Amino acid sequence: MAGNSQRRGAIRKGSKNTAGSGGRVRRGLEGKGPTPRAEERPNHKAYKMARAADKREQAKPKKRRVNDAEWVAGRNSVVELLRATVPVAGLYVAEGTDRDERMREIFSLASEQHVSLMEIGRIEMDRLTGGAVHQGIAAKINAYEYADPDDLVDLATEAGEVPLIVVLDGITDPRNLGAIVRSASGFGAHGVVIPERRSAQMTASAWKTSAGAAVRVPVAKATNLTRQLKSFQEAGCMVIGLAADGDVELPACELLDGPLVVVIGSEGKGLSRLVAETCDQIVSIPMSSSLESLNAGVAAGVALYGIAQARR
Repeated sequence: MAGNSQRRGAIRKGSKNTAGSGGRVRRGLEGKGPTPRAEERPNHKAYKMARAADKREQAKPKKRRVNDAEWVAGRNSVVELLRATVPVAGLYVAEGTDRDERMREIFSLASEQHVSLMEIGRIEMDRLTGGAVHQGIAAKINAYEYADPDDLVDLATEAGEVPLIVVLDGITDPRNLGAIVRSASGFGAHGVVIPERRSAQMTASAWKTSAGAAVRVPVAKATNLTRQLKSFQEAGCMVIGLAADGDVELPACELLDGPLVVVIGSEGKGLSRLVAETCDQIVSIPMSSSLESLNAGVAAGVALYGIAQARR
């Protein structure tokens, strides 16, 4: 009947949908995939909390990387750097800073060493120095460029000299590091090796203590100290470690005039177990008193002097 085609539920000609639940829109029955996590749904509380946390993290000041420049602030500190001929990348002076005697000496030394000077605002100076008491002056020191420890033996060979390398095991005071670098320079060592971790680094403090010797003696970093010592042994070097309970006293050691690596431990703990086991010989410095141990910097100076005497 003509009227029946208009009633509710009737099937129309040409329609691809079938009558019944879901028949009209088949796509409505198709799956929509897994439900997004709460953090991924814009209207969910967890999503908003995660976004807020990201914004707080981005707003935090970035930590200074190892390779970033170091800032030394204050008139006394800066003048000591320049007196020790530490390589300074640039000097920054705050606007309106008084030119007293120390400032005049800083300017004079900077001129002699061809160090650039830049005048900046006090707010910018505060930012660069991290809020330190800068007294209107700060020095920028570029990160120290460490040598490759495997190149130190080649350096001695190219110079036609018997290799002498100093290795530091657990020295955490940068002043001790600087003093050892200074002694290494004075007694003809071809380099100083420090561990990559848990060790003093070539900071401004180490530079100052070395009195500029770090310019002449390369300092290298070793990822694994024990493995590096074995590498030196494979290159033909003998390895001796300094310790109060050594097998032989320094003057009696027969290894001093050949290719040599001297390992110096920390003042408190001495040589670590694996490093001591890797050494070819443990050597002690003879002393007339009952003093337990020498400062690491002093011990290195005494040992290097003894080696220099044995090689003459």
